[in-house]
Amino acid sequence: MGKIHNFSAGPSILPKEVFLEASQAIVDFNGSGLSLLEMSHRSKPFVAVMDEAQSLVREIYGLGDDYEVMFLQGGASLGFLISAYNMMRGNKRGAYVNTGSWAGKAVKEGAWVGEGVEVASSKDSNFNYIPKGYEVPSDFDYFHYTSNNTIFGTQYHQIPDVNVPLVCDMSSDIFCRPIDASKFDLIYAGAQKNMGPAGTTLYIAKKEVLGKSSMSIPTMLNLNTHAEKDSMFNTPPVFAVYVSMLVLRWIKKTGLEAIGNTNQSKANALYSEIERNSMFSGTAAAEDRSLMNACFVLNDGLDDALNAEFLNMATEAGISGIKGHRSVGGFRASMYNALPLESVQALVDVMKAFETKFA
Repeated sequence: MGKIHNFSAGPSILPKEVFLEASQAIVDFNGSGLSLLEMSHRSKPFVAVMDEAQSLVREIYGLGDDYEVMFLQGGASLGFLISAYNMMRGNKRGAYVNTGSWAGKAVKEGAWVGEGVEVASSKDSNFNYIPKGYEVPSDFDYFHYTSNNTIFGTQYHQIPDVNVPLVCDMSSDIFCRPIDASKFDLIYAGAQKNMGPAGTTLYIAKKEVLGKSSMSIPTMLNLNTHAEKDSMFNTPPVFAVYVSMLVLRWIKKTGLEAIGNTNQSKANALYSEIERNSMFSGTAAAEDRSLMNACFVLNDGLDDALNAEFLNMATEAGISGIKGHRSVGGFRASMYNALPLESVQALVDVMKAFETKFA
């Protein structure tokens, strides 16, 4: 089989060197004679994996010991509820920006715990932009936003400046570029886009915000429970944490600034072709376009049958995973960290060939 260019929205592409090392660990972990899959999570070798993974997160984001790093389960879908439980204070009100499907689900889960209030939304234009110019009153316990929107292809390019604790779901753009992580009180992210395989969720929390909730929190949803037990309160997702550690090593070696520059170059190449090509139009506002997920459609007036023609041409070129989400239609190219620039160029070449053939 020839080279496959993997534009899947997630679970997504990971570095090849990570697959090679992880596959060896399945057979024999570090010469122990045991597979990582059958090794106790409380054994010294795996405790060392967890410790390194947590340390790498702090190092990459420049955080000190005033932050807890946890690798848990449940995905961002559980994170919507966990973040609300742990961040609700006396006002029992959380402020949310609704920028798409996942952000909307976060609002819904916040309402289970207290009052989840939409202070801004881009639903009026099918979530094709990031809302701006809204205020977050100081009587909210926290402000929650979703930094990147995989379905609609928008992304925050600045951290919101608010006067309440800041919470962010970074599931689809964690570690995609340098950020000032110290501005956040709580970050959570499913691993399966930029950090590892499906199965673990990263939580980064200021120690000072833990244990301060005004809510009675179920034990498993209390981040303090997991912080005190070093992510070992229950059996952690051993393999997912290990692979995430390998990816974090790769991120550290590559450098977050270099990764951010490469991601910008990939996005520039694809968006430039979308703008140039007479067959396609982007769906997101130009100033809010995502570096991770580029969404585009055929121009108005073109035969819908050409959607299938373009997908067929892409498949023949070894391109996988570019069919758009049903909420937007068209096409979606997810360009997570491990996707090489050459894959984006392969897609650009198909777009040019498609224009030559059908324009």
